[in-house]
Amino acid sequence: MNQELFDKGMEIRRSVLGDSYVDSALAQMNGFNRPLQELVTQYCWGEVWGREGLSKRDRSMINLAMIGILNRQHELKAHIKGALTNGMTKDEIAEVLLQVGVYGGIPAAVDSFRTANEAFADLDAGKK
Repeated sequence: MNQELFDKGMEIRRSVLGDSYVDSALAQMNGFNRPLQELVTQYCWGEVWGREGLSKRDRSMINLAMIGILNRQHELKAHIKGALTNGMTKDEIAEVLLQVGVYGGIPAAVDSFRTANEAFADLDAGKK
């Protein structure tokens, strides 16, 4: 593991997803899934999200589309909250999810909109 990239990734991961989400993921870490948490933090967050070629906002927009098309609702919910943190508006998120419907299928968009409403309700209720 590259400690420098891991530390950079942890900083970015926390800034996008929030301490509560990251702390929860880390609290569930054990000997079996530790390598995955290290990979996600170092590679996804440190190496890729840490690049200067795109803003966090742009990366969030791309993630919403891809995760929505993959129909990974748990991850989508976290990244919707992160997209708001990174400067996207609810209207922009809706536009991305409409694109999901056109290119990934209406069922994926329906689930994604449902997940977005849950994420918005969580935030309105003060949940992270």
